[in-house]
Amino acid sequence: MRKIFLLSLFVSACLTGRPAAAGCASASGPAPSAAAAAVPRAVVADLPNLNLNPNPEPDPNPNPNPNIPEPDSEPNPNPDPKPVLVGMTDTAAYFGLLRGRRVAVLANHTSVAELPGLDTLADSAGRVHLVDLLHAKGFDVRAIFAPEHGFRGEADAGERVSGSVDARTGIPIRSLYDGNTQRPSAAAMQSFDLLVVDMQDVGLRFYTYYIAMLRMMEACADAGKTVVVLDRPNPNGSHVDGPVLDPKYRSGVGALPVPVLHGLTMGEIARMAVGEGWVAPCDLRVIPCRNYTHRTEYLLPVAPSPNLPTQRAVYLYAALCPFEGTVVSVGRGTDKPFEALGHPALRDCPVVFTPRPTAGSKHPPLEGQRCRGVDLSAMPLDEARATGFTLRYVIGACRSSGLGEEFFTPMFEKLVGVGYVREMILAGAAEAQIRARWADEVARYREKRRKYLLYSD
Repeated sequence: MRKIFLLSLFVSACLTGRPAAAGCASASGPAPSAAAAAVPRAVVADLPNLNLNPNPEPDPNPNPNPNIPEPDSEPNPNPDPKPVLVGMTDTAAYFGLLRGRRVAVLANHTSVAELPGLDTLADSAGRVHLVDLLHAKGFDVRAIFAPEHGFRGEADAGERVSGSVDARTGIPIRSLYDGNTQRPSAAAMQSFDLLVVDMQDVGLRFYTYYIAMLRMMEACADAGKTVVVLDRPNPNGSHVDGPVLDPKYRSGVGALPVPVLHGLTMGEIARMAVGEGWVAPCDLRVIPCRNYTHRTEYLLPVAPSPNLPTQRAVYLYAALCPFEGTVVSVGRGTDKPFEALGHPALRDCPVVFTPRPTAGSKHPPLEGQRCRGVDLSAMPLDEARATGFTLRYVIGACRSSGLGEEFFTPMFEKLVGVGYVREMILAGAAEAQIRARWADEVARYREKRRKYLLYSD
């Protein structure tokens, strides 16, 4: 009975986005918004069986509230009269730096912007890619370097991606994920004078685009090359939270001693990495965004990677990605990655899904296994944005599963960045107790971060 009680609290906490009263975490999350409070909530006993499969399984418990409005239809209560302009749009600030120099670009499918008057270069959504812009304007672009997921953003997480040639421009594409090296060869570095970096990050330590940038910055420092970062907003920029990375857990998903949510844009993290001596100093220039602060709500025009297909997934990524260091699925191989979680051991949870191979998740965790869990895809966006980094879902699932130490994998420490979180969860600590362990480190980091900011908090 105790296990079922804990599981009910876990399901309730997950579906409402609020911490459970007992058995899960007890940390204080942000109060729900008025819009969120207006959405009717089913009690645990009447929760719908929301199926995540493209081929649904029979639904024994139909949704008793079919008329719940879609949260994405809610108007933005604080519309910004001035649209955010990414660094790429400020061509007057960086075209002069590129003229007469051999240029390389670290870019992917997110390196796009709306540029009036360039309709012939725009895609069907009216966006122009940086590489197409530079090529059309006559710049001498010698190479495209591609991060994780490849230049077109279609590869699985960590998948090996071979080099190729961009069909539209004929420019060679050199993958940093070709399985052979994590930085270019000496010959490749000698082929250009200046590197332009333009990629949409999501503001988390374990999201790897900033790591690709840092590796290229190191290579440029060694070779005496200039680095120009065309900045983009951090969609999670209002949050600075989570354990600061212990150097013993440094890995391909955590490169710097910063919290899980570091509160920096790509340009700011480049400045901080150089200023703190975390990378070798290079000739660094940052072209900032306009009409942006870290409080600005910025809706991404392009999904940053295959398994973050929605704005809600981007907001929930900090809370759900730690599950990638457990046996629990975060919805890879369904149509709701990072908006759901489940495992066969969560037998009393209401949601049923079976991960299957999909684009961007060729072999998802728990492939072919019938999982039970929870679905967060109806959470209003303002609640999802306010969620930040929380352990309440991990704590609730761990205790409800009854798996103990077998719940975790070695990846967990690489993601959370420290060893004490797993230990404290297994010892029965509440989230508030665990958060207290990293509070002082985060306060010190905030002070250190301040001098590298380009945008106000």
